[in-house]
Amino acid sequence: MEKILILDANARSALAATRSLGRRGVPVVVADETKKTLSGASKYCSESFTYPSPTANLRGFLSTVKAECSRRGIRVIFPMTEISMAAVLKHGEEFKNFQVPFAEYPTFDALTDKWNLMRLAQRLNITIPQTHYIADARSLQRVYPLLKFPVVLKPYRSRIWMNGRCTAASVKYAESVHQLERTVAQYEYFKSHPFLLQEYIRGHAHGIFALYNHGKLVASFAHRRLRENPPSGGVSVLCESAEKNPEAWRMARTLLDHMAWHGVAMAEFKVTPDGKPYLMEVNGRFWGSLQLAIDAGVDFPWLLYQLATGRDVESVNGYVIGVKSRWLWGDFKRLCKVLACSELPPGLRFPRRMRSIFQFFNFFDSRTRCEESRWHDLKPLFHELAKSTSHWLSRTIA
Repeated sequence: MEKILILDANARSALAATRSLGRRGVPVVVADETKKTLSGASKYCSESFTYPSPTANLRGFLSTVKAECSRRGIRVIFPMTEISMAAVLKHGEEFKNFQVPFAEYPTFDALTDKWNLMRLAQRLNITIPQTHYIADARSLQRVYPLLKFPVVLKPYRSRIWMNGRCTAASVKYAESVHQLERTVAQYEYFKSHPFLLQEYIRGHAHGIFALYNHGKLVASFAHRRLRENPPSGGVSVLCESAEKNPEAWRMARTLLDHMAWHGVAMAEFKVTPDGKPYLMEVNGRFWGSLQLAIDAGVDFPWLLYQLATGRDVESVNGYVIGVKSRWLWGDFKRLCKVLACSELPPGLRFPRRMRSIFQFFNFFDSRTRCEESRWHDLKPLFHELAKSTSHWLSRTIA
């Protein structure tokens, strides 16, 4: 078994990949900016190291990863977040002696640019929310007569370089022109960079996940988000394996086939109550709820590892419907926001707080598994609890 390096070891997806590959006997090395990490706490991690921040010290990050791979005999690299993925793919020449089984950088970049993605989707007749492309804040007023509130303000990238720093840019909502103008003025990534204004689609989030081998589909999976943090829409904290919405699956295939995709990808849709899906975004990397797909029978890390090392890829004959996966700490943060009436969906003023409390303390659903907690590998759970408690105490004292 060739040794593999999993970057971004504090990511939930990194823990899922570490457990998946480690249980199959693959020597797993993990790395991140901190010495103690979520994935490093797993018994399936054989080695670990730290690297400089890829945003604050890109050259240091690249040289450290390359040197450690050579020194430790690592042959395969899995970047797990958008930042590390972009850094490694953009400087692919430096990693030509290693297997990085993902799309070429221009293809990856075309998906992470949401402005470009939405225009491509329109050309491919893929359904998207009504979208206005705002080049800068000065051009905002021209679309006022066309808007139907509430609207979604979506940065053209989830990470934007501003004033020499890489800043996380998040989706915001506005229910009036006044609130729209105030939001744009408040956030530099709207005020000084392009963004999208989209109609707000009411419905549930539906994820389509796929693994491709140079344009050929290898495996696929789908889930439905049951709870998200923040409550207005974001990271999945409780999700369930589900049958693919046929139209969403067709649109995801159309897009990824068009790009001759390689590696893993996630296409996120919003499905209205009448079953109509709208494309929201696409991520060309592993996703936070990766553990759910593995639990349901589609082991994406192992399948991708087989591709990277030239092995025959095991066939996947469907997956189990109705399996649930819960990120406990994320679900707790969501509950706190519901109780504080913070970051709620547009139009929701009075959330059902007691219902949310009862839902959170429901630990008796036999179909639900906690991402962090596995009886055969409990240290990541303790690491998460210790880190979360420390974070909560520091904020309380401050």
